[in-house]
Amino acid sequence: MTRMTPSEAFVETMVANKVTTAFGIMGSAFMDAMDIFSPAGIRLVPVVHEQGAAHMADGYARVSGRHGVVIGQNGPGISNCVTAIAAAFWAHSPVVIVTPETGTMGIGLGGFQEANQLPMFQEFVKYQGHINNENRMAEITARCFDRAVLEMGPTQLNIPRDRFYGDIDVEIAEPMVPDRGPGGEQSLNEASELLANAEFPVMVSGGGVVMGDSVAQAVELAERLGCPVVNSYLHNDSFPASHPQWCGPLGYQGSKAAMKLIAQADVVLALGTRLGPFGTLPQHNMDYWPKDAKIIQVDADAKMLGLVKKVQIGICGDAGAAATALTERLAGRDLACDANRDARAATTAEEKAAWETELDEWIHEKDDFSLEMIAEAAGEDGSWLHPRQVLRELEKAMPARAMVSTDIGNINSVANSYLRFEEPRSFFAPMSWGNCGYALPTIIGAKAAAMDRPAISYAGDGAWAMSMSELMTAVRHNIPVTSIVFHNRQWGAEKKNQVDFYGRRFVAGELEGGEDYSQIARAMGAQGVRVDRLEDVGPALTAAVEAQMNDGVTTVVEIMCTKELGDPFRKDALSTPVRHLPQYRDFV
Repeated sequence: MTRMTPSEAFVETMVANKVTTAFGIMGSAFMDAMDIFSPAGIRLVPVVHEQGAAHMADGYARVSGRHGVVIGQNGPGISNCVTAIAAAFWAHSPVVIVTPETGTMGIGLGGFQEANQLPMFQEFVKYQGHINNENRMAEITARCFDRAVLEMGPTQLNIPRDRFYGDIDVEIAEPMVPDRGPGGEQSLNEASELLANAEFPVMVSGGGVVMGDSVAQAVELAERLGCPVVNSYLHNDSFPASHPQWCGPLGYQGSKAAMKLIAQADVVLALGTRLGPFGTLPQHNMDYWPKDAKIIQVDADAKMLGLVKKVQIGICGDAGAAATALTERLAGRDLACDANRDARAATTAEEKAAWETELDEWIHEKDDFSLEMIAEAAGEDGSWLHPRQVLRELEKAMPARAMVSTDIGNINSVANSYLRFEEPRSFFAPMSWGNCGYALPTIIGAKAAAMDRPAISYAGDGAWAMSMSELMTAVRHNIPVTSIVFHNRQWGAEKKNQVDFYGRRFVAGELEGGEDYSQIARAMGAQGVRVDRLEDVGPALTAAVEAQMNDGVTTVVEIMCTKELGDPFRKDALSTPVRHLPQYRDFV
């Protein structure tokens, strides 16, 4: 036991958990602890807005595999973080949000910046620690850090502002390191038998493979089976894209090759994925999920097993450890799928080649509305670019080891077909939360965790405007990134619903204001480039990344796109409207 103040206990517990970076905005509520961050080796990166801070903590955690930490002033500072913590929740990120609170003697009196801060986050955190006595500062702080790892998601540490003061006797705990293991012997044995008798197995490689740093184990098992491998939705970095068995992502705007191949499966091995409902919906007019396939699901969270899809075998274990255990059980055995290995490989290669050819030829969207928008653009100056062509050019110019974050929206969703990665911890999206304003701050956090890797964000003009002020954070604190802005002057995802379901009655979808985001970027101290020729897209990305990596320069590449639109984002949730009142019926 060592005599120290609660602030020192709080900071020393962070040090024990190897925290070197935190994100937030300074505030009097935690100033006594913040005063000793620097001598403890902790850098507090001050942001423009607290939502950005929490997204940065998320990006930092997803790249590093360590805790992301966000902290801010009690009340409004903390409430600004709720949306971003929800995104971290759905990404299973070990983010710790520290929420200083009104002092204990003022709670309930309606004082300045007073709020009941635990209910704000209870739906989006795995654990909530509250310091009701300063003698428990180190204990509960350590538990928040441990639970973020053990339960694979954000935790909240709520500290009344007067609990940072005093003198206490403290023992700083060592962090807990979980050893999840491969799962139960019986379930592994049953799974290996099912795989051994499968004639057309398909692996779904999910986020658990990334979080467990288990890509090598997934590759080894896939090679033993000779099976096609598809990425789960928004986990395009869970299997190397150069591998001949990789087929691309499932889900919205995913790979037709992946969908056509999994449709043929008699056994699906869902490795490290919850098989989320939005990631397995019909797409490209294909209801591709195999109705009669037997499913083996591996997930470290037992609550996910069989939750979305009926499974024959559920394995509660680490994705990598389970993959290794299954590979060992299949070693030296004659597998049913060995007999048609060459034919299956040929089918895989044919489907992949056909999809790549289709992407090459899919220059623009072909629905009536998109064709009208293309004609309108050509009638003005002919310089606006087709989003799919732009995405293909960006894909070709993507540097090695790139990290890419995507915002929500129409063009960003189409990007799902074009983003390919060779290593894990490379692709970040807001997952099932689907919030705008995600991409830029998240990639800043990712860059802070991996300064040696190129960091690139994708966002439409609507979503990017929500968080573009964090460019100042990147510039002020030497965390250089490259931000791609698809400027199509509309809320495209929702506008597509108005095209398909509401007779092109456009309400509040236009963003026509003559904005020049490249100029705005320069006003915030970054470099700004506006691109309106297809041949300039790739070189603009290359130059921006070179400036980022060689000179520490943040660049915004604003790409002027047509208003053509991809498939509707929520086809599953909309239908043609019915109106009964005459004033609305006649209007429709």
